[in-house]
Amino acid sequence: MWFSSPPAQWKAVVSHKQAQRFEIKGEELQCTQQHLRRSSLKMSEQRALKNPYADYSGPECAQAFFDMHGNLTQHFSSCICSRIGELLAIMENGLKGADPRDCTGYTGWAGIALLYLHLHSIFGETLYLHKALEHVSRSLRSLTQRWVTFLCGDAGPLAIAAVVYHRLQKPHEAEECLNRLMQLHQSVVQGKLPDELLYGRTGYLYSLIFVNQQFQQEKIPIQYIQQVCDAILASGQSLSQRSRLQEQSPLMYEWYQEEYVGAAHGLSGIYYYLMQPGFVGEDRIISLIKPSVNYVCQLKAPSGNYPPCVGDSRDLLVHWCHGSPGVIYMLIQAFKVFGVKQYLQDALHCGEVIWQHGLLKKGYGLCHGAAGNAYGFLALFKITQDPKHLYRACMFADWCMNYGRHGCQTPDTPYSLFEGMAGTIYFLSDLLQPTRAKFPAFEV
Repeated sequence: MWFSSPPAQWKAVVSHKQAQRFEIKGEELQCTQQHLRRSSLKMSEQRALKNPYADYSGPECAQAFFDMHGNLTQHFSSCICSRIGELLAIMENGLKGADPRDCTGYTGWAGIALLYLHLHSIFGETLYLHKALEHVSRSLRSLTQRWVTFLCGDAGPLAIAAVVYHRLQKPHEAEECLNRLMQLHQSVVQGKLPDELLYGRTGYLYSLIFVNQQFQQEKIPIQYIQQVCDAILASGQSLSQRSRLQEQSPLMYEWYQEEYVGAAHGLSGIYYYLMQPGFVGEDRIISLIKPSVNYVCQLKAPSGNYPPCVGDSRDLLVHWCHGSPGVIYMLIQAFKVFGVKQYLQDALHCGEVIWQHGLLKKGYGLCHGAAGNAYGFLALFKITQDPKHLYRACMFADWCMNYGRHGCQTPDTPYSLFEGMAGTIYFLSDLLQPTRAKFPAFEV
């Protein structure tokens, strides 16, 4: 482990033979052990490194990490904070060679600003707020006027800047950013846009939600949010009818002519937002969204994972962008809205997939890395209060604190929020307050 070794009875790393003997248990799992072994071999060898940690076995194994109330121990928190400081220094040095024109939240300066905004929320240090302003100002100078989303378009930098200015008590600058954000609304509602999160209407929708949450008031009228949801629903109904799928799924969405399933480009990410309280009327939630969610549930592989696209039988990707780590949020939200236990059981099944195959060779990032996958455990912990899920998140955090020591690939933008080190730092800081943690630029 990265931090000082706890007493032997708390030790989480197990031998290779012990790991081989690990078996998933729980009534929610319906797979046969034979199929699990086949799918485990297939996914692990190609995409993931072997999970070296012993699974949760009771309160004793977690005493080095958190108490019975889910509060991290002082020692573990100190280790995380120390590692955050080290990684921040490495990141800042690495960013000297980053693309000065990349304004996005996904790989660019807005994402770095969002990290510092979050660090200000966690630690309360004004220095982080000024760092956020420095980085988001670069984004505002490089807006593309091409996309309108939070992560890959102009809406994200504008929304983040508005919040930074608000916290710095600069209301005039904040209002200017909000006005520019609102000016995009008509093109989103009436224009020909995709509907997914990274480049479509849902990505703009999140920008509006983000502003209201950060300001803790309705800076964006609810009608604006509802109108975006109406446009998303109309688009989904239209494609479902054209595809002759309305009896199976009243809503259907595509990106580049593929019906994606995951959170970044696909159905599960869109349905997650459409099920948020107050956005869509109850009648349409029941008649349109619930059967569409059920359609996604039917796509589940025997392993518990989900395919990247409708009609794709491959069971390979365990990323937030494609696979169980992103679908889990739709399932948890469906359980909250409809109270159907099967949704939660499917979400728990996603957790087992992440535990087995979530330490990815692609690295430690949010979109397709260990940090992003670990957020699935935190989501399960918040809904179940089962310490097993917090323990698993802590184990993935230990993996992330050993950043660069596992032979993982180096991403194209190694210090960015969604591909690189900034996202890992964001996760580690979120873990300090696990009941408040939210997957950045996605979870509401």
